[in-house]
Amino acid sequence: MIQSRDSGGFFTPGCLLKICGSISPNMPIQDYIGRFAPSPSGALHFGSLVAALGSYLQARSQKGQWLVRMEDIDPPREVPGAASMILQQLEHYGLHWDGSILWQSQRHEAYREALYILQQAGLSYYCTCTRRRIQTLGGIYDGVCRTRHHGSDKAAVRFMQRNPVLEFTDQLRGTLYADTALAREDFIIHRRDGLFAYNLAVVVDDHFQRVSEIVRGADLIEPTVRQISLYQQFGWQIPSYIHLPLALNSQGDKLSKQNHAPALSQGDPRPIIVEALGFLNQDVEDDWADLSLESLLRSAVDNWSLLRVPVNP
Repeated sequence: MIQSRDSGGFFTPGCLLKICGSISPNMPIQDYIGRFAPSPSGALHFGSLVAALGSYLQARSQKGQWLVRMEDIDPPREVPGAASMILQQLEHYGLHWDGSILWQSQRHEAYREALYILQQAGLSYYCTCTRRRIQTLGGIYDGVCRTRHHGSDKAAVRFMQRNPVLEFTDQLRGTLYADTALAREDFIIHRRDGLFAYNLAVVVDDHFQRVSEIVRGADLIEPTVRQISLYQQFGWQIPSYIHLPLALNSQGDKLSKQNHAPALSQGDPRPIIVEALGFLNQDVEDDWADLSLESLLRSAVDNWSLLRVPVNP
């Protein structure tokens, strides 16, 4: 767990967190709660299944809950019908979740509250810099708008990074060190187009859902230190992290919707589950073809070993 080297600089939330009751301050995390949080930008593919299956097995092996959250806060990137397809795919592959789906598109009040808290604490500011300008700086924002006191018109909101997190412990990979320039950068938490940024929404929702451990793909290692810094500034308990290896295509690129990775088969799910278990280096029953999907997954839970999961693809 990341600890501050100078905890005195952190904002401790108080009554501000009770503005609309949408964020629960300092709620203790007692039981294991995991989650899978896809974005509806396309159907699930094999790489998505690896992430979903890994988080599912880790949660079930801990006798914990496994939640599903639909991260639908970026309408321009959404594909019509993708959210329903994703939920159908999870059910088809036997990955049944606990409780109700949390839809980020219905959580704007909580995100606005979080923005207000940071604003009142002097930990955010408006920024009018364009992507082109930041690209000319080498891709790292220089904080020039910190003291310019811009209004909200056509401006993004950036988090003022006063206590950057430079490292964190991954339960699979050990201690991971951040790129110092990226860790110190004031990052966007509300976009100029009016949409809430991923790093803010994911922290607010993981806290709200009392997620105790986040299991996801290694492509999300980089933003983890930014998310931890938000946890610390809000004074919320930080979950533990596991970043699974990424499935790659024949060109060595990550399987992704952007790379047109094929959607999961709607046929017999068991061979694909077995392939995903093999990718995660897990033991599989020799007679798996004689097992029902439920029995196969139950065996996978019983035999799940994080120690066997490879770090690299």
